[in-house]
Amino acid sequence: MTTIKSLEDLKKAREEALKKRDVKAAAGTAQVIVGMGTCGIAAGARDTMKAILDTIEKDSLNGIIVTQTGCIGLCEKEPIVQVVIGNQPKVTYGKVDPEVAKRILKDHVINGKPVSDHVIQM
Repeated sequence: MTTIKSLEDLKKAREEALKKRDVKAAAGTAQVIVGMGTCGIAAGARDTMKAILDTIEKDSLNGIIVTQTGCIGLCEKEPIVQVVIGNQPKVTYGKVDPEVAKRILKDHVINGKPVSDHVIQM
């Protein structure tokens, strides 16, 4: 990791990060983020993550980046999954069990239609 020692270094790092973000958005990739904080894991986020990865593999889906994050801050809504497609606004889902995760992949990520009954307004 590069050390930032001046304002110029910070500006350069920012520009590089923005370029990477633009490339990801331009490629039309979808990013699926699973909240894997302690509360998420306790609520079943591991099973949710496994269902997402299994569905991607089973259905040979491409262009989907699956990542995990720590606590999102809505413990009562766990497991939480966020979906970002290209440069569209992030959609946050709550109470995502493995079956809901599969619906999110098929309906939202593949077909572009959010699963409205699990959307959390943030």
